Amino acid sequence: MTCLGRHDFAHYGPKLMKSEKTIRVALLVLDACNTLTFASAVDPMRAANRLSAHPVFDWQYLTAVGAPATLTSGIVVPGRAITSFTSCDLCLVLAGFDLDRHATPALLASLRRIAANGAAMGGIDGGPWILARAGLLDGHAATTHWEDLDRFAATFPDIDTVPDRYRIDDARLTSGGAMPAIDMMLDLIARRISPDLAAKVAAVFIHDTPSAPARPQSRSGDARHSPLTARAAKIMEQAIETPIKIPQLCARLGVGPRLLEQQFRARLGTTPHAHYLALRLAEAHRQVLQTDRPLFDIALATGFGSQASFARAFRAAFGTSARALRKAQ
Repeated sequence: MTCLGRHDFAHYGPKLMKSEKTIRVALLVLDACNTLTFASAVDPMRAANRLSAHPVFDWQYLTAVGAPATLTSGIVVPGRAITSFTSCDLCLVLAGFDLDRHATPALLASLRRIAANGAAMGGIDGGPWILARAGLLDGHAATTHWEDLDRFAATFPDIDTVPDRYRIDDARLTSGGAMPAIDMMLDLIARRISPDLAAKVAAVFIHDTPSAPARPQSRSGDARHSPLTARAAKIMEQAIETPIKIPQLCARLGVGPRLLEQQFRARLGTTPHAHYLALRLAEAHRQVLQTDRPLFDIALATGFGSQASFARAFRAAFGTSARALRKAQ
């Protein structure tokens, strides 16, 4: 396995550069954290320790106030209160939902204190939001889940928001979700210890195709895609607000419309046009439920030229109007 990241050692800061010393990790686990997010951070460290001649990681769990954190699955994780914690080499914030409730002044002050004591700081899934609220990502490049990238960028203008699956910038590590976090931890193992150990850890999880950090996040995640339809879908995802015409898409892909349609029908059972419309409507559905944007703005943001065309397409796709859906939630 080749090195997963595209960053040189200088981007890791002194705490994360190549060393045989055990790296001390504190995992701040917050209520409503996804179980897979938790596992993506912990299990690569566990496997690295099992496969290494000496302990690579020494980790402990922190929680907001010392009470156990409850994951989305109901699993309970006990931990020490972060308010009484002082130092480590790497602090990872594992968060999922209810981020505004979690970002208390006491918790943010504790994170700032740990960072001031020299720790590298990381966040997974909702974790980048907590770090950003603490001001710990200002001046750095960072990512978060694709659903929230635009809002993240608007909320934190001093952060260079990128759509990468994960990003390591100096002593700041951020991942858009659980699966990229596995790659981020493998990247860390490769650079901190060796690419060989990272490859062995990846093999334990039968993780044959680690992805480069800068690969943009995907909205679809559909394993049925062929290389061609995956490339087409990626272009579509990047042009939700201003949809491009299918002939233009084909020109960018270097294929004819007939071949593209054949592959979409064979792999996904649909046409390129229908797939594109479904992507736009899925984003509209998300914004209707998860934002307070006016419906007209959502229509424009998802490529509909008029409120009427948006309303017809939305009702046809979801069996109700956007307004009724928002009221019913």
